[in-house]
Amino acid sequence: MNTLITSGVQISVKTHFRDDLSEIMQSKFFFNYTIEIRNTNPFPVKLQTRDWYIFDSLNEARYVNGPGVIGEQPVLKSGENFSYTSGCDLNAEIGMMKGFYTFQNMLDGELFEVFVPTFRLEYPPKLN
Repeated sequence: MNTLITSGVQISVKTHFRDDLSEIMQSKFFFNYTIEIRNTNPFPVKLQTRDWYIFDSLNEARYVNGPGVIGEQPVLKSGENFSYTSGCDLNAEIGMMKGFYTFQNMLDGELFEVFVPTFRLEYPPKLN
């Protein structure tokens, strides 16, 4: 699990290759990633937006952004966690993702960025 703390918000990422959703012979590889967000600040924070850079070793990089995650913009009090699972498709056996979330300090309204640790998306047999 990759973990990074930025501005008092801890982000941990775990990935999982989905054989059942992939079509190896057609070069379609699907991965799930689970992200756990923990607020270690003494104030509540709200996740406003996400920005992702998706690198596929056989294609151009993709940039994805939008409000919240999986249709939610969670508010986390001090010490609270929020986790979610999402997915990503690649045309190559190896890729990676990185990005950041924009959070809002719920006490003073200030916006700040929280970085997601870069994580690899790898088809397991490729690792042998």
